[in-house]
Amino acid sequence: MQYRKLGNTGLFVSNMCLGTMTFGGKGFWKKIGALDQTDANGLVARALDHGINFIDTADVYSEGLAEEITGRALKESSVRRSDVVLATKGFAPMGKGPNDRGASRGHIMNAVKESLRRLDTDYIDLYQIHGLDTLTPVEETLRALDDLIRAGHIRYIGISNWPAWATMKAICLARAHNWSAPASVQAYYTVVGRDIERELIPLIKAEDLALLVWSPLAGGLLSGKFRSSSAEKGARRADFDFPPVDNVRANSVLSVIESIALTRNVSVAQISLAWLLYQKAVTSIILGVKNFAQLDDNLASAAFEFTPEELDLLDSASKLSEEYPGWIMRYQSEEARVALGAK
Repeated sequence: MQYRKLGNTGLFVSNMCLGTMTFGGKGFWKKIGALDQTDANGLVARALDHGINFIDTADVYSEGLAEEITGRALKESSVRRSDVVLATKGFAPMGKGPNDRGASRGHIMNAVKESLRRLDTDYIDLYQIHGLDTLTPVEETLRALDDLIRAGHIRYIGISNWPAWATMKAICLARAHNWSAPASVQAYYTVVGRDIERELIPLIKAEDLALLVWSPLAGGLLSGKFRSSSAEKGARRADFDFPPVDNVRANSVLSVIESIALTRNVSVAQISLAWLLYQKAVTSIILGVKNFAQLDDNLASAAFEFTPEELDLLDSASKLSEEYPGWIMRYQSEEARVALGAK
C-alpha cells in the first residue's frame, strides 16, 4: 500500500480508500449494497490489515445507517482511532424540512453534530461538502467549516461534485478571509469517464489538491460483468445504471482492457483501477465492495505495472476529443515554444 499526501496538507492517506456506500441497504441504497454489521466489520478489518488507513462514508448513505455501521466497525477493530483517516460528507437531504439539506451554516452545523454521533467519534478527519449549493453563499459555507475546524470537530475540509470555477472561488475566498481552504476534491473519474481532465484536473494540479475518486469502476461497468448477455446477479448496474457513460465508447475501451487483462492473467477490474493509480493527479481511489473476493481483487491492482505500450493503447481508446478553449490553448502553447526556441 502506498501513502500519499492529502493535497497540500501534512496528512497521509492510503492510495486506496474503503468506501461504505454498500453498508446498510436502507431505502434506495439497497440497490447499491445491503451489508450488515457483521459483513462490514469483516471488510473494515480486512482493509485495515492490508494497510488501508482511509475510510469514506456520508450521512446520506442508507439514511445515516452506513455511518453508524462504520463507527461500530472501527470501534470493534484493533486499530487506534488516530491511525484511521475517517472521512464523511454532508449536503444531501436528511429530513423533510426545508433546512434539512444543503450547505447553509445551519444545516452543516447540525449535520456534523449528527455525523459525530452516528460515527461515535470525537472528530472527523475530512469533512466534505457533497454537492454545490447554488442557494447558499460560498462564504457562509466556508465560515461554518472554518468554525468547525477551530472547535476541533473536523480537521480538514473537502468538496465533492463541484465544478472547477466554484472550487477555485472557494479557494480564493478562503485565502482572502484566512479561513481553512478545501484540501481535497472527490470526483467521478474512470478510463471511460475522463471529463474532469478538461477543467478540474488542471485546477487540482495547479492548487495542489488531493483527488479522491468515487466509483472508479463506473458502477461495476469496468469490472467486466456487463459484457455478457446476463449481468451478474446482484450487480449494481443491473438495478441502478449509474454513473452514466457513453456505451459505444465504453465498449471500445473495455475491449482494450479485456485484451490486456487476458494477456496478463488479471481481472478487468484490476486493469481499470491500476490505470487510475497511474494518473499523477489521483491521490486515492474509493473502493465500493461487497465481499472479500472483490476487496482482494481490487487491492491487487496496486501492484500492477503497465508497459508503455499498454498505456498508449488505453489512452488512444479513451482519450477525450478536444474542445474549445483547449485546442486553441494547445496551438498557442506550441507557438510560444517555437518562438522561444524550445524543443
